[in-house]
Amino acid sequence: MNWKIIFQLSIFGLIMAFGTISLIPEKVEPAFWLIIFIFCAIVIAKVCPGKFFLHGFLVSLVNCVWITAVHVIFRNTYVVHHPQMASMSANMPAALAVHPRLAMVITGPIFGVMFGIILGLFSLAASFIVKKK
Repeated sequence: MNWKIIFQLSIFGLIMAFGTISLIPEKVEPAFWLIIFIFCAIVIAKVCPGKFFLHGFLVSLVNCVWITAVHVIFRNTYVVHHPQMASMSANMPAALAVHPRLAMVITGPIFGVMFGIILGLFSLAASFIVKKK
């Protein structure tokens, strides 16, 4: 496992975490993530010796730690700029609706795993397309 590249690529998640608090609109965010996923997949395919899916998956898991932590810390500002997230909080079970930060901590890893599968598949696909150094 190339932990150095996993950590380095996860910095994009940290940048996006801060960017999505108030700078990047909710509707444009998926385009940013698509570009980041493609870039990460290409880098993983070029740099890593194997286990491309696992490398991509782990990048997203580390991303979810950054993103969840930043969004929990800056929750009030984040929710103001992401009304869809506020409406999701309202539809949570009563125990979680009372503690919205706890809901973010619980759902963050779920999204991390889902996007980890996507980035893992991107990385695997890129390994068939991209030439090694």
